[in-house]
Amino acid sequence: MTLTQSLLGFTLLAAVVTVTPGLDTVLVLRQALRSGRRSAFAAATGICLGALVWGIAAAAGVAALFVASQVAYAVLRWAGVAFLLYLALSYLRAAIRGGAGHTDLASGSVDTPREAFVKGMLTDLLNPKMAVFYLTVLPLFLPAGYAPVLAGAVLAGVHALVAFAWFTVIIFSAHAVRGFLTSRRGARVIDGAAGVAMLGFGLVLGIER
Repeated sequence: MTLTQSLLGFTLLAAVVTVTPGLDTVLVLRQALRSGRRSAFAAATGICLGALVWGIAAAAGVAALFVASQVAYAVLRWAGVAFLLYLALSYLRAAIRGGAGHTDLASGSVDTPREAFVKGMLTDLLNPKMAVFYLTVLPLFLPAGYAPVLAGAVLAGVHALVAFAWFTVIIFSAHAVRGFLTSRRGARVIDGAAGVAMLGFGLVLGIER
């Protein structure tokens, strides 16, 4: 496979994977509606950085450890479950309390850009599906004649760019309707929906084999 074929093929795959609704989309959308564009872009940046790390790790063979070792995979999986449940409970608590103003990180209400960035990065770094995805898919698109780690980094970078472009569309689209949704009632709806979604993702990750 040539470099051009590799880039085109992986870009198409990355676009399909990115626009498929999932955990990352929910997190960015929630940040855009509740915390504003700065926090939403920070969350998107953290997500893309996490994907880039997994891509390089897969190309370097590090990600294989989490798939080959049941213990390592279990630790990563349950760490991801714990983090998702933390997000779910914090969002649901904010929905029940009905606060629309800024609070601290534990309250799960409005996040600062730094907090949003950390949440975005951890959602990807603690997601074992990212390790499996890159480990199984990335080798299929590595072009001949290039160092695997360098090629993997480039392809992961393409994925990050495609994802960031999609998140940008989501953020600006959400901003158009944010006026109503930042009201007290709208805030509770957003936090409640995000909490239920995170809880669902966490439960699915926990029972998967």
